[in-house]
Amino acid sequence: MPDAPLDLLLLPTWLVPVEPAGVVLRAHALGIRDGRIALLAPREIALKRPALEVRELPGMLLAPGLVNTHGHAAMTLFRGLADDLPLGAWLEQHIWPAEKKWVDEAFVRDGTELAIAEQLLGGITCFSDMYFYPEVASESVHKSGIRAQITIPVLDFPIPGARDADEALRKGLALFDDLKQHPRISIAFGPHAPYTVGDERLENIRVFADQLDARIHMHVHETAFEVQQGLELHGERPLARLARLGLLGPRFQAVHMTQVNDEDLELLVESNTSVIHCPESNLKLASGFCPVERLWQAGVNVAIGTDGAASNNDLDLLGETRTAALLAKAVAGSATALDAHRALRMATLNGARALGLEEDIGSLETGKSADLVAFDLSGLAQQPVYDPVSQLIYASGRDCVKHVWVAGKPLLEDRRLTRLDEASIVARAREWGERIGRD
Repeated sequence: MPDAPLDLLLLPTWLVPVEPAGVVLRAHALGIRDGRIALLAPREIALKRPALEVRELPGMLLAPGLVNTHGHAAMTLFRGLADDLPLGAWLEQHIWPAEKKWVDEAFVRDGTELAIAEQLLGGITCFSDMYFYPEVASESVHKSGIRAQITIPVLDFPIPGARDADEALRKGLALFDDLKQHPRISIAFGPHAPYTVGDERLENIRVFADQLDARIHMHVHETAFEVQQGLELHGERPLARLARLGLLGPRFQAVHMTQVNDEDLELLVESNTSVIHCPESNLKLASGFCPVERLWQAGVNVAIGTDGAASNNDLDLLGETRTAALLAKAVAGSATALDAHRALRMATLNGARALGLEEDIGSLETGKSADLVAFDLSGLAQQPVYDPVSQLIYASGRDCVKHVWVAGKPLLEDRRLTRLDEASIVARAREWGERIGRD
């Protein structure tokens, strides 16, 4: 219905579609109808189209919503609990014992709502969650209006919400069936890591993923110790083991990948596996450096994630993207590595591709879902604006996020959450903090 009125016509100062790459449109407009992008046109042409609402966005950059491709949402309630520790000690001596004691359905519900609110305020419209009680997290996603990939947690020992891996998979498969038609939630498999899941279980997951055309999301090569341990136990690097078991491929999301040699790179390229880069968590835990520019130049799809707030300590994907761009230059020894426009692409379209959503989100193209964020670049710290994308990546913080839409629905208006009660979320988080802090 090309002549039907638009539901909403947005008139920003700059419009960055991400695809085509490197383009900044000035004096252009974006129209939304039925939750999808129905119009991209010069301002004077767009204003001739009937629209139920017309909104001027002066001084703002309109871009695709940010895609946070790795995190543990409910772990916001462990934010700052065990800082300045190496990964092994952090996990084994602090996080796993705390999870055993505190994590239940209420914890996951309150922690996930806190994470969703924080992410929306930071311009994130889609996130991937790898945590316990995925059915509870899915309920929070459904109510909030955000988009998400929820992964089924699988480890070779009991976890909150499942006595063993078989129960976790049974519940996960039922959740997959319940939500397979959901417009904003996709279910993936989340085997924790090569050192916590054995071959037989990984082969089971591969079979299920093949049958259901589902994604697999896994921590891989997070540390040098993990790789060395894999060589000692299995006689091969973890990525090679996963390739032998048939897990790698375009549906596989390899999270972290701080250790990449020539053979690893060849496997990633040949299998078309996506890499999820979490620079700030890796820096804080001293886990290593993902060679982003080398991967990118080889043709690997590299997306970006915050990891959980217990190891980051925020869910600020815009800040994460700035760190990624700066770190990529240092690691590559080149000031041209991961320029601002490619960094934004990593946080949008590359993330959508990793999650299998590139046909629906990640760029501003007609027919795609209207998952959008308006960044306010009118502030003192952003002046003058030569390249708005450079100013966004290098000179702006998440407090410049002004408006957020998912599927055309406003979830953030003038930095006010429209579906979530911020005061209530903060109060519940403080209650958890008091309980856990007394432990």
